[in-house]
Amino acid sequence: MDVHASLEAPCAADRLFALVDDLSRYPAWTDLVHRVEPAAAGGEGQPAWQVELRARMGPLARSKRLRMVRTVHDPAAGLTVFERAEADGRRHSPWVLRAEVMQSAEGSTLHMHLHYGGGLWTGGLLERALADQITNGRGRLAQLASSTR
Repeated sequence: MDVHASLEAPCAADRLFALVDDLSRYPAWTDLVHRVEPAAAGGEGQPAWQVELRARMGPLARSKRLRMVRTVHDPAAGLTVFERAEADGRRHSPWVLRAEVMQSAEGSTLHMHLHYGGGLWTGGLLERALADQITNGRGRLAQLASSTR
């Protein structure tokens, strides 16, 4: 599954980048990311987080815990990438989140791409939940980016 989303925000690119470059800031603007806690660094010393995703689909709720490592961090290019990297020695379905922020005429533009390579959350449920979260989170992220000092 691949989900793409974009956002135009009335702020400088570096302000928006700061909000998407640190997973601990995600719960402030998206309900899908329920909880984020720091985790042991990745293999090359990259920052890592334990992320709890939670989605409500009608009367049902699903949650998933992932250990995510920031594998790309390039503030000059406005690029950050997070990849699932569990520390239990087992194989897990890939989750990759890529965020790219660019300066635009009205402020900045964010392009995000989420790739999930497993089968547990597919069948339309995750896609619907993500679409709702993207819609709800866009406004909160733009507002947060505009008010961040």
